[in-house]
Amino acid sequence: MNKRANGFVLCIRNEGYKVSLELRKIYQVISDTSAERHHLLKVIDESGEDYLYPRDFFLPIELPKPLEKAVLAVV
Repeated sequence: MNKRANGFVLCIRNEGYKVSLELRKIYQVISDTSAERHHLLKVIDESGEDYLYPRDFFLPIELPKPLEKAVLAVV
């Protein structure tokens, strides 16, 4: 599967997903227009796989380019 990065988000809620999502952690978002229509985001979670989560569990963030490169290098 071709995963296309669509930015980053900060996790602000994790009710029901405490194993999969860590509060205050940055997650990479994968583009999924179908999920977005249902108020969901596809993120790469703690398992290393992409899953759908409620959009209101996250805040979108913009990373400075050097930080973005560093985050992507460890993903």
